[in-house]
Amino acid sequence: MSDTLAPTRTATFEKRLKKRYAAERRFRLFGLAAIVFSVAVLLFLLATMVTNGFGGFLRAELKVPIDFTQAGLSLDPNVGSELEAVRSLEAQGLPATVDYFAQETLGKAGARQLSDQAWRDVAAQIHADPGILGTTQTFALPASNALAAALKGDGTPEMRAVATELSQAGYLSRNFDSGFLQRSDATDPQQVGIWSALKGSILTMVVTLALAFPIGVLAALYLEEYAPKNRWTDMIEVSINNLAAVPSIIFGLLGLAVFLGLFPNLRSAPIIAGMTLALMTMPVIVISGRNAIKSVPPSIRDGALAIGASPVQVVFHHVLPLALPGILTGTIIGMARALGETAPLLMIGMRAFVATPPTDFTSPATVLPVQIFLWSDEIDRGFVERTSAAIIVLLLFLLLMNGLAIYLRNKFEKKW
Repeated sequence: MSDTLAPTRTATFEKRLKKRYAAERRFRLFGLAAIVFSVAVLLFLLATMVTNGFGGFLRAELKVPIDFTQAGLSLDPNVGSELEAVRSLEAQGLPATVDYFAQETLGKAGARQLSDQAWRDVAAQIHADPGILGTTQTFALPASNALAAALKGDGTPEMRAVATELSQAGYLSRNFDSGFLQRSDATDPQQVGIWSALKGSILTMVVTLALAFPIGVLAALYLEEYAPKNRWTDMIEVSINNLAAVPSIIFGLLGLAVFLGLFPNLRSAPIIAGMTLALMTMPVIVISGRNAIKSVPPSIRDGALAIGASPVQVVFHHVLPLALPGILTGTIIGMARALGETAPLLMIGMRAFVATPPTDFTSPATVLPVQIFLWSDEIDRGFVERTSAAIIVLLLFLLLMNGLAIYLRNKFEKKW
């Protein structure tokens, strides 16, 4: 038996080994630096949005006490909607009543700085609690945009002096604006809200999910489990991959030409927006669905067939439940992309000024990304903070939607 020679580590070998170790250390450092940089950018982005957006949830308000025992106002208890109540109180002179008591408390200069539509806030509270009409109540009413800017240190010296005087007297302050989440769009940043756009986004996402998810999953199942492998299916696969990379505005043009061509009276309706975004989302769901179905082990299919299951039972009772977590992952990505889209919705007319929330899927509406886009284009600086606040709400809506999808995905994973 010959003696085995011990391996020798020459100087050249040691040099190459040190280079490999150095390269590995550099790779780890580069990876760590990339993660630190990404986290830093994310934290900077979040801090900037929170800092700018926090002011968007505040509103400059003037305190105005109103003695309704002297106003002579009444409200029919049979009045149902808030709009009818507002019209009734307006006809009885509520705007003049608010202006009179504002002058009594704030003086003429201060009363002129009430928002033109401030009396509507009083009318809404009366509608909510008609018992107010027999009492004296102090209302926090929105100030004018000029006074709100002066309270933050902007505007003319004269207006800043008025703001300082009213603030020191305790009549002017910036308070949390709960109505920002309840009102609709307006021309005054002191009166705007996002409920109309938020409801439009919810309705649009419901239509998108209802169309894209079942069609995309069924298409993935057919292509992966039933379709013959030939050049036609290869062409379909290439086409689906290309559709996933098509710019979103192309789908907007398609929605404009097809859907609005068929239903011209549904311009800017959530159902048209949902169908347009469904076209954009379906390729992503099909691709992720095929990959998830392909990852199911063949032994699952063979075992099910061996105990007498039909091919349809194999697919829907065994393959699809196992692939569903991966399919939901693709759905999350597609829906997140659809939620933030603006370009295709601008093409179908969802940039219209919508002052009332949509009542159903066919009502005129807008969505949060389009609302943010429109506010960011406003000249008035009062819309800057409102835009940042709307972005925060959009991110929270996205996190909530993704959190629900992740919960469902994990739930199905636990079953199997």
